[in-house]
Amino acid sequence: MPSQELTFGSYTVRNRRTNYRDRDAELPEPRGTRFSSAQVKAAPAPRPENPPAPFGDLSRSSIEDLCYLATSTLKGRTSSLAEKRRRGLRLLLGHLETLPGETWQERWEASGFNEENAQSVNILGRPESRFDGSDLISAAKWAFGTRLIQPSLSGFRANKFLDFAEPFRKLQNDPHLDAFFAAVDATEHFNNNHRLRARFDLTCALTVQGIDLEHLTPAALLHYSLECRRLRLTHGASTHNKETRFAARGAWEVLHAMGHFPDGTPPTLRTFIYNGQYTIEEMVDRYGIKHQGIRQLLIDYLVRRRADTDYITTEGLARHLASHFWAKIEELNPDQQDLVLSTDLYDQWRADLQFWGKEKNRVRKDVASILLAIRGFYVDLHSWAIEEPERWAQWVAPCPIQPKDLKGFGKRRREINRRMAERTRVRQPLLPILVQHVEARHEHLASLLEAGADVPLGGEFTLNGLHYRRTDSRQDRRLLNLGIELPLRVFAPSGDMINVTMAEDSAFWEWAAVEILRHSGIRVEELVELTHLSIRQYQRPNGEVIALLVIAPSKSERERVIPMSAELFHTVAQVVRRHTRNSRTVPLLTRYDGHEKTWSEPMPFLFQRQIGTSRGVMSPTTVLNMLGRTCEEIAKTSKTFAAKFTPHDFRRLFATDIVNGGLPIHIGAALLGHLNLQTTQGYVAVFAEDIVSHYQKFLNHRRSLRPETEYADVTADEWTEFEEHFDKRKVELGNCARPYGSPCQHEHACIRCPMLQVNPKMLPRLAELEKDLLLRRKRAEQEDWLGEIEGIDMTLTFLRTKQADAARLTRRAPVDIGLPRPRPEQP
Repeated sequence: MPSQELTFGSYTVRNRRTNYRDRDAELPEPRGTRFSSAQVKAAPAPRPENPPAPFGDLSRSSIEDLCYLATSTLKGRTSSLAEKRRRGLRLLLGHLETLPGETWQERWEASGFNEENAQSVNILGRPESRFDGSDLISAAKWAFGTRLIQPSLSGFRANKFLDFAEPFRKLQNDPHLDAFFAAVDATEHFNNNHRLRARFDLTCALTVQGIDLEHLTPAALLHYSLECRRLRLTHGASTHNKETRFAARGAWEVLHAMGHFPDGTPPTLRTFIYNGQYTIEEMVDRYGIKHQGIRQLLIDYLVRRRADTDYITTEGLARHLASHFWAKIEELNPDQQDLVLSTDLYDQWRADLQFWGKEKNRVRKDVASILLAIRGFYVDLHSWAIEEPERWAQWVAPCPIQPKDLKGFGKRRREINRRMAERTRVRQPLLPILVQHVEARHEHLASLLEAGADVPLGGEFTLNGLHYRRTDSRQDRRLLNLGIELPLRVFAPSGDMINVTMAEDSAFWEWAAVEILRHSGIRVEELVELTHLSIRQYQRPNGEVIALLVIAPSKSERERVIPMSAELFHTVAQVVRRHTRNSRTVPLLTRYDGHEKTWSEPMPFLFQRQIGTSRGVMSPTTVLNMLGRTCEEIAKTSKTFAAKFTPHDFRRLFATDIVNGGLPIHIGAALLGHLNLQTTQGYVAVFAEDIVSHYQKFLNHRRSLRPETEYADVTADEWTEFEEHFDKRKVELGNCARPYGSPCQHEHACIRCPMLQVNPKMLPRLAELEKDLLLRRKRAEQEDWLGEIEGIDMTLTFLRTKQADAARLTRRAPVDIGLPRPRPEQP
């Protein structure tokens, strides 16, 4: 595990990264706290000097005294609950009384109910009794709440309590605990299920660690969360993501908001789930370098290189030099003392490098990147030795990697480019299928959610001719009686149960991700870093207003701005509207950067959603998994769809589309954020008059090099012809988008032409054409005109595609996304 202190600061341009572990030094004057430090390492809370005992020391009380106390506490509406608790106590304590020990706690630990994988206390029930099991559970709840017994986490969770938190609060009579419950109720983004989970996690942690709330440190709550994960006791951990679920996230958030934790403690528990950045020493020491001189050399080298590289690059360089290079050299020749390698040793190392792992059953594809890193290491030592001979000269040695070893690097790069181009060509015709599937699924689930929202439990309703029935389980009715907002779960006509609320949420975010990626060409890391502040507008000198999307730097440290098309603007508007329903604002969240291993400042990220008791920003892996599942679903019903999409495929498709569409290549590079654009550009410089003027200067310069006769003034006839071209592009169904000077390639068969942009007002006309084509096809079938049938089917396919595109435009209502506006002048 990396240490908690970092050698290098983590501030970069990218969203102003924050490392909470060493942020304490930046705080001007932290307020007082009962904890000695805000640094957190998971550990159970130390036993307090005066353990909590709301009813005094009960460790040696008799069974009768405890039964009497159980009757006078937690009184219900009737005496039956007290009697139930009393019966359970006699059964539970009667069993414990037979075990060795001076106190009830000692006897409980001797019973086996405190061990991992322990059974519930209801196994003590008599086989002939129907109520002994529930009586014993009720008795255990009371014994844990009065602090008669302190169970282990396994011993506590082995017993299923319908409601533990509220009775525990009443028994403690603790004002701090009362304040926590009130704060949970006041947390607006929690639903009732999240509130129940936060209360339960906190009270469970206090019970199993034997402390009051005032003694609950961040380290103790973190320890509880990690133990729940280790024992697989986290809520929802029975599914496929059992290793990534963590308990007490909601409780941590509330405690932090209350000011219970010390200054410098991060607002979310997830901060301590991730390791954070390794120091340079830790990067090298992971690979067990034995030669201390070489180890220190690698550390010094990486420290110097760290100044001009980001964290993930430094970590990769450390892996190449320490693991792939020197650790292998020491394995082949333990007596190697310097960087001078013999020919035999170098050949052995090169042969070993061709394979992964010790089994050598996998061939390594990218050997060149390792060779380049090591050759760069030797070359750097040569050049640095001239500047600082006392530090580097002793390690200067001939580089064993000769230029001939890198021969073919360009060929391999061209092969990679060829494979990527082929991948793009394969996916380009499949993109409409993916887009249609994602959009249709979201529209269906959104309609299903709206249709079933007001249907009572067990009620039936119909959507698009299909019958659905809402679930009416015992759990649904119990939660409804508690005032908990229920998700919409229905039985589909196939008999499968669908959680419509969850499915619609997942479908929306997948649709939004696909639309933004394909219309903007941004990287997936840039997608999840989009914030409400990314939406801007630019007014050109002619008064035209252009919507812009600010892209935070991803691979490079350069911010860029791209113009938003109507489709992209619509998608972004839908995301903002989803967050701002009921007059809310986009919540401020921190985001973990998996590459830099740091956390951002709180920002209104657009790709955030509620997961359990807390809100979180999506990770690039989530988007990748969404696309993978969808491609598998489409492949089951479509034999032609035999490829998987990744987020970066949309970037390649976007680049192909804009370049083939005639956009100058350097403008495309500016929109994509590629590094071959030499100047750093601001908002206006990236998209506005600067690029246009520079491109115009380039054209003027190029024209100046050619004969002037080629650039004669436009005549009146030529100008008239130019204007008539655009008039001729207006056709019955809409507008033809073919470029100027190009004839119609489809002999005015507009339905088949991809250049036709259908006006949504012409949907009735398309319906008439479809009806006429169907009649013609029927006649062709009667006359057995097979060629005519094939042509009509092709026309019908194009017509229905254009119908769907035009219908999609009609469903897009204008959305106010809350762009910043200038304040009115004060009189």
